[in-house]
Amino acid sequence: MPNGVRIAASLLAADFARLGEEVAAVESAGADYIHFDIMDGHFVPNLTIGPAVVEALRVHCDLPFDVHLMISPVDAYIPTFSSAGADIITFHAEAGPHLHRTVQLVRSHDVRVGVSINPGTPAEVLKPILGEIDLVLVMTVNPGFGGQRFIDSQLDKVRQIRSWIDAGDRNIELEVDGGITLETAPRAIESGANVLVAGTATFAGGSDHYARNITGLRG
Repeated sequence: MPNGVRIAASLLAADFARLGEEVAAVESAGADYIHFDIMDGHFVPNLTIGPAVVEALRVHCDLPFDVHLMISPVDAYIPTFSSAGADIITFHAEAGPHLHRTVQLVRSHDVRVGVSINPGTPAEVLKPILGEIDLVLVMTVNPGFGGQRFIDSQLDKVRQIRSWIDAGDRNIELEVDGGITLETAPRAIESGANVLVAGTATFAGGSDHYARNITGLRG
């Protein structure tokens, strides 16, 4: 893939009346992951989809399913989303009291483990578990809604986490989510991100534009 940057197409911006077709279209257009924003109306102020939708879409796509659980408490839902077809389960460091235990729980279901942090959460919370996870997701907006403006201050956090990853011996992906556009994507990449979650920027203009949108985001 060009410059090693992966694009995780966020279905939050897709046409929900045609989700199967939308997933197939972004896969054909060159997306690397399908990103699911799972919101519970409690941890974040929005309510989206559940495991039944993940399971229904699994037959439409061979790409890895990148499932971002913005829910609390989270542990009870990890087996369900794993069974539904998740390849990566990312949960929030803020979503429960036992971060390491939840990392172990995700790992026990034979899926890749991701941990996300909100804009107000310091990167230091990740240091004790960096050696045991596969992905860090830095929120560059406050989670809950698509279409928000990118929070520039989070790039310092991305750079800090990138330095820790590079100093270690584990292949950890560094993902950013929120406000990713053709203007902000290069800055996120320059700061050290190698996975960009993009909803509006991927799905803008309809399926005829998806390949061009994805290529543009990679830079």
